[in-house]
Parts: sequence; C-alpha cells; structure tokens
Amino acid sequence: MILGFFRRAESRKRLIVGLHRHIDRAARAPGLYRALHVPDTVEGRFEAVCLHVYLVLRRLRQLPPPAEDVAQDLVNAVFAQFDASLRELGVGDVGVPKRMKKLGSAFYGRAGGYDSGLDAGDHGALALALGRNVLGDADGKRAGPLAEYVIAADAALACASLDDLLGQGPRFPQADDRSIPARAES
Repeated sequence: MILGFFRRAESRKRLIVGLHRHIDRAARAPGLYRALHVPDTVEGRFEAVCLHVYLVLRRLRQLPPPAEDVAQDLVNAVFAQFDASLRELGVGDVGVPKRMKKLGSAFYGRAGGYDSGLDAGDHGALALALGRNVLGDADGKRAGPLAEYVIAADAALACASLDDLLGQGPRFPQADDRSIPARAES
C-alpha cells in the first residue's frame, strides 16, 4: 500500500516528511539528554539527529528497493533541514555551502565509525566513537549507556520493514528505559 503511494511525488514527500518527523522526535527525547548525557546544546542536538538518521539509514541499506530511494530522499530532507538551521543561526549565504560540506563530512565520518563498532559487535569501539563524537568524551568511558541504547535501537530497527518505517515510523527504545540490556564490562 505505502509503496503505491510512494510513486506519486506528493505522497512520496509526505512519507519522507513523516519519517523525518519520527526521527526528530526520537532525537529530542529528554532521556537522551538526562539519562544518556547527550549535551543539550546545538552541537548535542545535531549529534542526536545524526545518530538517529544514521540508524534509520543503516536499516534502509538492508532493505530491498525502493529503500535506496527512500534513503536518498531522507538524506536530502535532513540536509535541507541542516541548511535551514544554519541560516536561522545567522550563517550567511556565502558561508552555508562550506558549513554544509563540513556537516556532510562529519555525518558520513560518524556513520563509518558507528558501522565499524556495530558490524563487529565491538561495544568498546562503538562506545569510543559515540564518546568522541556525541559526548566529547575522548576515551569513551561515559558512553557505555549510549552504546547500549544504539545497540538496542539497531536491534529494534532490524525487524522493521519499509512499510513499518514509512507508516508507523521507526521504533526506538526509550532512552531512559531500564529495559535496554546492560552489558557486563570485562
């Protein structure tokens, strides 16, 4: 059903806007900032959005067509939001392209680091990448709970179909939910 609507431009845009809205809502969850210590700053909110977009894009890469098209439309929508946010923050027309290039590079660099940790099942590497990028914690010592959240979110999204993502939206765990499994540190 959703894929049929996806063929029409207006419906396609509406589905992407809805998906983007679900991601933004997850990235603004108070528990991320209170329980998982994501800084409640412009940079912290950027990192939270990037992290949730990354998780959805990771799932979309695993799904059959037209998931690749959805992923590209989502990236376009997210970066259009970043562009608008820079302009709202007072960055001039001349400076926006340079900043957008830096944001794109930062986003894809983070995605590579997170993929490495998740793909290898290496909690320590994931915590290190999250600590460095999200928490400003170079050694990743405070990032364990955030790594658990990311692992739980990745597992929850692994069950989502394209229809699920575009319909009900991606399901992320509650950031302060005690049901996120804790790993024993060795």
